[in-house]
Amino acid sequence: MPKHVLILGCGRSGTSIFGELFEQLSCYTYYSEPPYASLKHLNYQKPQAVKVPKESSGYLPTPGLSFPLDDLLQTFAGQLQVYWQVRHPLDTICSLRVGISRNWGHHPRPHDWQEWLSKPLLAQCAYHWNYINTVGYQKVHSIVTLSRFEDMIANPLGFAGHIAAQLGVEIAKHQSELEAWARRVQNTNNKDFVEAKTSRPYSTADHQVRVGRWRENLSEGEVAGILPLINATMQGFHYEVS
Repeated sequence: MPKHVLILGCGRSGTSIFGELFEQLSCYTYYSEPPYASLKHLNYQKPQAVKVPKESSGYLPTPGLSFPLDDLLQTFAGQLQVYWQVRHPLDTICSLRVGISRNWGHHPRPHDWQEWLSKPLLAQCAYHWNYINTVGYQKVHSIVTLSRFEDMIANPLGFAGHIAAQLGVEIAKHQSELEAWARRVQNTNNKDFVEAKTSRPYSTADHQVRVGRWRENLSEGEVAGILPLINATMQGFHYEVS
Protein backbone atom coordinates (compact mmCIF):
# COMPACT_ATOMS: atom_id res chain seq x y z
CA MET A 1 0.00 0.00 0.00
CA PRO A 2 1.32 3.50 -0.78
CA LYS A 3 2.38 5.53 2.24
CA HIS A 4 0.01 7.93 3.95
CA VAL A 5 0.88 11.58 3.25
CA LEU A 6 0.93 14.71 5.39
CA ILE A 7 1.71 18.06 3.71
CA LEU A 8 2.84 20.93 5.94
CA GLY A 9 4.30 24.39 5.39
CA CYS A 10 3.45 28.06 5.36
CA GLY A 11 0.28 29.11 3.58
CA ARG A 12 0.64 30.33 -0.01
CA SER A 13 3.71 28.14 -0.52
CA GLY A 14 2.05 25.68 -2.86
CA THR A 15 0.61 23.32 -0.25
CA SER A 16 -2.83 23.45 -1.89
CA ILE A 17 -1.81 22.54 -5.43
CA PHE A 18 0.59 19.91 -4.06
CA GLY A 19 -2.26 18.47 -2.01
CA GLU A 20 -4.55 18.29 -5.00
CA LEU A 21 -2.10 15.89 -6.62
CA PHE A 22 -3.55 13.34 -4.18
CA GLU A 23 -7.08 14.38 -5.00
CA GLN A 24 -6.19 13.45 -8.58
CA LEU A 25 -4.70 10.07 -7.62
CA SER A 26 -7.52 7.55 -7.36
CA CYS A 27 -5.61 5.38 -4.90
CA TYR A 28 -5.74 8.18 -2.27
CA THR A 29 -8.44 9.85 -0.21
CA TYR A 30 -7.50 13.50 0.15
CA TYR A 31 -8.41 15.97 2.91
CA SER A 32 -7.57 19.68 2.64
CA GLU A 33 -7.21 21.41 6.02
CA PRO A 34 -9.56 19.11 7.95
CA PRO A 35 -10.15 19.69 11.68
CA TYR A 36 -7.47 17.73 13.49
CA ALA A 37 -10.05 15.75 15.47
CA SER A 38 -11.43 14.27 12.24
CA LEU A 39 -8.13 12.48 11.62
CA LYS A 40 -9.02 10.14 14.46
CA HIS A 41 -11.78 8.62 12.34
CA LEU A 42 -10.05 7.97 9.00
CA ASN A 43 -9.67 4.50 7.53
CA TYR A 44 -5.93 3.96 7.71
CA GLN A 45 -6.22 0.63 5.93
CA LYS A 46 -6.31 2.74 2.74
CA PRO A 47 -3.89 5.49 1.66
CA GLN A 48 -4.81 8.87 3.15
CA ALA A 49 -3.40 12.29 2.23
CA VAL A 50 -3.87 15.32 4.48
CA LYS A 51 -2.88 18.94 3.91
CA VAL A 52 -2.27 21.13 7.00
CA PRO A 53 -4.92 20.00 9.51
CA LYS A 54 -6.66 22.80 11.40
CA GLU A 55 -6.77 23.29 15.15
CA SER A 56 -9.40 21.31 17.06
CA SER A 57 -10.75 21.97 20.53
CA GLY A 58 -9.32 19.57 23.07
CA TYR A 59 -6.05 19.06 21.18
CA LEU A 60 -3.28 21.40 22.32
CA PRO A 61 -1.17 22.19 19.24
CA THR A 62 2.60 21.93 19.18
CA PRO A 63 4.05 25.49 18.89
CA GLY A 64 4.40 26.47 15.24
CA LEU A 65 1.97 23.76 14.15
CA SER A 66 -1.83 23.52 14.21
CA PHE A 67 -1.97 20.10 15.88
CA PRO A 68 -0.23 18.04 18.60
CA LEU A 69 2.65 16.40 16.74
CA ASP A 70 3.17 13.36 19.00
CA ASP A 71 -0.52 12.56 18.95
CA LEU A 72 -0.66 12.82 15.16
CA LEU A 73 2.26 10.44 14.70
CA GLN A 74 0.48 7.92 16.91
CA THR A 75 -2.79 8.41 15.03
CA PHE A 76 -1.47 7.50 11.59
CA ALA A 77 -1.35 3.74 11.18
CA GLY A 78 1.37 2.24 8.99
CA GLN A 79 3.92 4.34 7.13
CA LEU A 80 3.63 8.11 6.93
CA GLN A 81 5.49 10.40 4.53
CA VAL A 82 5.60 14.01 5.74
CA TYR A 83 6.42 16.84 3.32
CA TRP A 84 7.35 20.38 4.21
CA GLN A 85 6.50 22.71 1.34
CA VAL A 86 8.65 25.82 0.86
CA ARG A 87 8.59 28.70 -1.61
CA HIS A 88 10.82 31.73 -2.01
CA PRO A 89 9.89 33.90 0.98
CA LEU A 90 9.41 37.08 -1.03
CA ASP A 91 6.99 35.34 -3.41
CA THR A 92 5.19 33.80 -0.43
CA ILE A 93 4.97 37.15 1.36
CA CYS A 94 3.36 38.73 -1.70
CA SER A 95 0.77 35.95 -1.74
CA LEU A 96 0.16 36.12 2.02
CA ARG A 97 -1.00 39.74 1.94
CA VAL A 98 -4.66 38.98 1.21
CA GLY A 99 -5.07 36.44 4.02
CA ILE A 100 -2.99 38.25 6.63
CA SER A 101 -4.94 41.47 5.98
CA ARG A 102 -8.12 39.57 6.96
CA ASN A 103 -7.51 39.43 10.71
CA TRP A 104 -4.38 37.30 10.23
CA GLY A 105 -6.34 34.64 8.38
CA HIS A 106 -3.47 32.19 7.91
CA HIS A 107 -2.86 29.54 10.55
CA PRO A 108 -1.30 28.70 12.84
CA ARG A 109 -0.99 32.26 14.02
CA PRO A 110 2.15 33.21 15.97
CA HIS A 111 1.39 33.50 19.68
CA ASP A 112 2.11 37.25 19.53
CA TRP A 113 0.36 37.99 16.23
CA GLN A 114 -1.84 40.71 17.72
CA GLU A 115 1.26 42.68 18.69
CA TRP A 116 2.14 42.91 14.99
CA LEU A 117 -1.19 44.34 13.83
CA SER A 118 0.08 47.91 14.16
CA LYS A 119 3.04 47.17 11.87
CA PRO A 120 3.01 47.39 8.04
CA LEU A 121 1.24 44.53 6.26
CA LEU A 122 4.44 43.31 4.57
CA ALA A 123 6.16 43.09 7.95
CA GLN A 124 3.24 41.03 9.28
CA CYS A 125 3.51 38.66 6.31
CA ALA A 126 7.28 38.37 6.69
CA TYR A 127 6.93 37.64 10.39
CA HIS A 128 4.32 34.96 9.69
CA TRP A 129 6.49 33.28 7.05
CA ASN A 130 9.49 33.31 9.34
CA TYR A 131 7.53 31.98 12.33
CA ILE A 132 6.12 28.99 10.43
CA ASN A 133 9.47 28.19 8.84
CA THR A 134 11.44 28.40 12.08
CA VAL A 135 9.24 27.43 15.04
CA GLY A 136 7.06 25.04 13.03
CA TYR A 137 9.76 23.59 10.82
CA GLN A 138 12.13 22.95 13.71
CA LYS A 139 9.52 20.73 15.37
CA VAL A 140 9.34 18.40 12.37
CA HIS A 141 12.57 18.88 10.40
CA SER A 142 13.90 15.46 11.42
CA ILE A 143 10.90 13.64 9.91
CA VAL A 144 10.03 15.72 6.83
CA THR A 145 11.08 15.69 3.21
CA LEU A 146 11.55 19.19 1.83
CA SER A 147 9.46 20.01 -1.24
CA ARG A 148 10.11 23.18 -3.26
CA PHE A 149 7.46 25.16 -5.08
CA GLU A 150 9.99 26.13 -7.73
CA ASP A 151 10.75 22.48 -8.55
CA MET A 152 7.04 21.78 -8.89
CA ILE A 153 6.59 24.67 -11.34
CA ALA A 154 9.72 23.94 -13.36
CA ASN A 155 8.84 20.30 -14.09
CA PRO A 156 5.40 19.36 -12.77
CA LEU A 157 5.24 15.91 -14.34
CA GLY A 158 8.74 15.04 -13.15
CA PHE A 159 7.83 16.34 -9.71
CA ALA A 160 4.65 14.24 -9.62
CA GLY A 161 6.48 11.13 -10.77
CA HIS A 162 9.19 11.60 -8.16
CA ILE A 163 6.61 11.97 -5.38
CA ALA A 164 4.70 8.91 -6.61
CA ALA A 165 7.88 6.84 -6.62
CA GLN A 166 8.72 7.92 -3.06
CA LEU A 167 5.28 6.85 -1.87
CA GLY A 168 5.14 3.49 -3.60
CA VAL A 169 2.41 4.47 -6.08
CA GLU A 170 2.24 2.31 -9.22
CA ILE A 171 3.24 4.99 -11.72
CA ALA A 172 2.21 3.08 -14.85
CA LYS A 173 -1.25 2.48 -13.41
CA HIS A 174 -1.73 6.14 -12.51
CA GLN A 175 0.22 7.84 -15.32
CA SER A 176 -2.82 9.58 -16.82
CA GLU A 177 -3.76 10.98 -13.40
CA LEU A 178 -0.25 12.31 -12.85
CA GLU A 179 -0.31 13.92 -16.29
CA ALA A 180 -3.72 15.50 -15.65
CA TRP A 181 -2.42 17.15 -12.48
CA ALA A 182 0.85 18.22 -14.13
CA ARG A 183 -0.93 19.99 -17.01
CA ARG A 184 -2.63 22.41 -14.66
CA VAL A 185 0.56 23.43 -12.82
CA GLN A 186 1.81 26.48 -14.71
CA ASN A 187 4.01 29.49 -13.99
CA THR A 188 1.65 31.80 -15.90
CA ASN A 189 -2.07 31.88 -16.56
CA ASN A 190 -2.89 30.04 -19.79
CA LYS A 191 -5.44 27.60 -21.20
CA ASP A 192 -4.04 24.69 -19.15
CA PHE A 193 -3.68 26.43 -15.79
CA VAL A 194 -6.18 25.43 -13.10
CA GLU A 195 -5.64 27.02 -9.70
CA ALA A 196 -6.02 25.01 -6.51
CA LYS A 197 -9.55 25.40 -5.16
CA THR A 198 -8.58 26.68 -1.71
CA SER A 199 -6.16 29.22 -3.24
CA ARG A 200 -8.75 31.01 -5.36
CA PRO A 201 -10.05 33.36 -2.61
CA TYR A 202 -6.49 34.69 -2.20
CA SER A 203 -5.72 35.28 -5.88
CA THR A 204 -4.76 38.70 -7.19
CA ALA A 205 -4.15 39.94 -10.72
CA ASP A 206 -1.06 41.98 -9.89
CA HIS A 207 1.56 39.63 -11.34
CA GLN A 208 2.30 37.67 -14.52
CA VAL A 209 4.46 34.88 -13.09
CA ARG A 210 4.40 32.82 -9.93
CA VAL A 211 8.12 32.19 -9.57
CA GLY A 212 9.75 35.56 -9.01
CA ARG A 213 6.47 37.47 -8.67
CA TRP A 214 8.06 39.57 -5.94
CA ARG A 215 9.97 41.48 -8.64
CA GLU A 216 6.60 42.67 -9.97
CA ASN A 217 5.07 43.41 -6.57
CA LEU A 218 7.79 44.78 -4.30
CA SER A 219 9.98 47.86 -4.53
CA GLU A 220 13.64 47.81 -3.54
CA GLY A 221 12.73 49.72 -0.41
CA GLU A 222 10.04 47.23 0.56
CA VAL A 223 12.44 44.32 0.08
CA ALA A 224 15.08 46.07 2.17
CA GLY A 225 12.51 46.72 4.89
CA ILE A 226 11.52 43.06 5.37
CA LEU A 227 14.82 41.29 4.69
CA PRO A 228 16.00 41.58 8.33
CA LEU A 229 12.92 39.58 9.39
CA ILE A 230 13.56 36.67 7.01
CA ASN A 231 17.18 36.72 5.91
CA ALA A 232 18.65 34.04 8.18
CA THR A 233 15.77 31.62 7.57
CA MET A 234 15.78 32.36 3.85
CA GLN A 235 19.46 31.47 3.61
CA GLY A 236 18.84 28.30 5.61
CA PHE A 237 16.49 27.16 2.83
CA HIS A 238 19.04 28.27 0.19
CA TYR A 239 16.99 31.13 -1.20
CA GLU A 240 18.53 34.46 -2.07
CA VAL A 241 17.71 37.91 -3.40
CA SER A 242 19.59 38.62 -6.60
